[in-house]
Amino acid sequence: MKKILPFLLAVFIISCQGNAQKDQKEVKEKQEEFEVSKTEEEWKAELTDAEYRVLRKAATEPTFSSPLNDIKEPGTFVCAACGNELYETEHKFMSGTGWPSFDRAIDGGVAYGTDSKLGYQRNEVHCARCGGHLGHVFDDGPRETTGKRHCINGIAMDFEPKEK
Repeated sequence: MKKILPFLLAVFIISCQGNAQKDQKEVKEKQEEFEVSKTEEEWKAELTDAEYRVLRKAATEPTFSSPLNDIKEPGTFVCAACGNELYETEHKFMSGTGWPSFDRAIDGGVAYGTDSKLGYQRNEVHCARCGGHLGHVFDDGPRETTGKRHCINGIAMDFEPKEK
């Protein structure tokens, strides 16, 4: 019994340094200033409820729900919150995951962070101009290009066809 008590105390102390501290760090990181910065009330007034949940609260849209999944025509995918250019159609591919997927972003269009909402660390992608949550990036993309899969919520983007 005397050996178990110190062990349990050590486990308790280590577990107290888990996600709560990481979450506080992430909150501080997300408070950084962006070129487009608005209050939560302003974002709520400008975005639909679904856009607000994804872009500002890091929710995930249902799989296969985005009409952007089927777009193959040349053009640019832009942030639904601020219009920042994010991805080009030429770097889009069918991943089979149910979300628009790209192997790379437009230079300077996105920024990266981490989240551990699911209990493990993931690489988050957000708009470099307004900080809106777009999705996540994984290392299971096309090997013949970058090997990356930017798995992006369609509701977080709008599509602008290339002018002919």
